Amino acid sequence: MQTALADFIRDTPEGREADAILRKCVHCGFCTATCPTYLLLGDENDGPRGRIYLMKQALEGQEITDRTRLHLDRCLTCRACETTCPSGVQYGRLLDIGRKLVEEKTARPAWERVRRRALAAVLPRRSLFALLLRLGRIARPFLPGSLAEKVPASAPAAGAWPAPRHARKMLALAGCVQPALAPDINAAAARVLDRVGISLVEAGGAGCCGALRYHLNYQEDGLDDMRALIDSWWPHVENGVEAIVMTASGCGVTVKEYAHLLERDSRYAAKAAKISALTHDICEVVESEFGRLEPLLRKSGGRVAFHPPCTLQHGQNAKGVTERFLARAGFELTPVPDSHLCCGSAGTYSILQPELSARLKRNKLSALASGAPEEILTANIGCLAHLQSGTELPVRHWIAALDERLSEVSF
Repeated sequence: MQTALADFIRDTPEGREADAILRKCVHCGFCTATCPTYLLLGDENDGPRGRIYLMKQALEGQEITDRTRLHLDRCLTCRACETTCPSGVQYGRLLDIGRKLVEEKTARPAWERVRRRALAAVLPRRSLFALLLRLGRIARPFLPGSLAEKVPASAPAAGAWPAPRHARKMLALAGCVQPALAPDINAAAARVLDRVGISLVEAGGAGCCGALRYHLNYQEDGLDDMRALIDSWWPHVENGVEAIVMTASGCGVTVKEYAHLLERDSRYAAKAAKISALTHDICEVVESEFGRLEPLLRKSGGRVAFHPPCTLQHGQNAKGVTERFLARAGFELTPVPDSHLCCGSAGTYSILQPELSARLKRNKLSALASGAPEEILTANIGCLAHLQSGTELPVRHWIAALDERLSEVSF
């Protein structure tokens, strides 16, 4: 693609990166075939190729309108287009640059600004979110249906967390909303890893990974969250933790990109690169240790549908990893049509784009239910909560299901 970036951005780090990404695009349109919003709306500007053209125009100094912002807002950042692209266009990175520019050059309506700021203020704060969730559960019978469905009636019990006792240690991120919505996830991960001689620990004071604020276009706030998390983790890194284990693939894809996101920060660049190198999704860790887990498994298992979050299969390129060892663990995996398509959760997307999100959720739940599973398994807290709000089938993290299949051992 030919480019002629405007003077205000051409020689900046963002401009040089955007220019290199744009030049890789060959206009082929393969990306449109796997873009959830293009498939729903049929509008070229609601597909990756059209959005790339809109961002190119903005970067070249052409007028940026509210329509430009709308089409970029409608993007789920699912990155299915990156998996499809034969030219290796890093669409997600271009979108971060384009959205920041469009946010600076347009004025959102006051209500949109208030709503986005409220999400950025509440969701990353674990204790505040937990308090509001408890209040929401009390008020749930009196809430409108569309709001009540976003408030789960209860949370699963966490169960025992094994005391650290092994030479091998790994670090887990509690996250911001996961401890309140599903406290069983990290506890189950700790029990599974304990069985193969790995102690999983959490760092006190570790907060949000930064993804939420960063993708709401409060990018500097998001980078501050990333720096704070690195500071919380760094003593454990210096003490030799083997890995940083992510049980939420949405957080994992962001932490794996700290090296890029903080590469121009002289104080944090080296630390960010180390953190990214240490970070693995829990499926990668379990896959590497599965030979030691397999003898402990009870082979009886039910029919499950697995939903691979976009952040796992597209963002982290870990497609098929979880499914392979779940099958070896005795689960009967049902076929799921169009498993590459997003469920519509996408961080705060289900709140900011409720109509599109609801359509995507209905489509995804129909696909997941088509094989008559007994339950749905997934790998990200956002997808879990989003899908559970639309179905009577149980939806939970696959690590909790795997934990149940393991033989009883003492901790």
